[in-house]
Amino acid sequence: MRETPEDLERLQALLDASLAGSTSHLRSIINTARTLNAEQLTQVLTGMCTLALATVTAKGEPRISGVDGHFLRGKWYFGTARDAAKARHLAARPAVSAAHMRGEDLGVFTHGKVEILNPRNGDQATDWPDVLAYVKDFYGDDLFDWDNDVVYYRLHPHWMTVYAPDIVKLTVASQP
Repeated sequence: MRETPEDLERLQALLDASLAGSTSHLRSIINTARTLNAEQLTQVLTGMCTLALATVTAKGEPRISGVDGHFLRGKWYFGTARDAAKARHLAARPAVSAAHMRGEDLGVFTHGKVEILNPRNGDQATDWPDVLAYVKDFYGDDLFDWDNDVVYYRLHPHWMTVYAPDIVKLTVASQP
């Protein structure tokens, strides 16, 4: 777990506010008996978690694609090729939705805006060196030209809910 107590507090406040502000239909499915708290969520979302990422074209048409998501410090991080269509969409329209699902056992649904961590011609995020060290450790140092080929994003969520009907099943499945 890489989260600080402040990260967990912020994430818990987001989870609580998102669920409280949701429709009655959603709250009938995702309720306190079928969700995770911030600490449980960070224990379940380790390593690479495939995300379905939704962006929007210039014509307002939705596009969805898969990305390798990493949940660090209570936020999603992901990358793509600098010349990918989603990179163009995100540069122009940074609002996104993302979902990570594991069958019927887990659903993490997030809406927010992305921040580019390593822009080609701009200032890098102050924590980009730490994120880069993490992804190089995860994928290997020689997989990409990390400075030129890949653009990395942090998703700043303004809404996030978690469906998890059986925490025991998730925690047993995530243990070695």
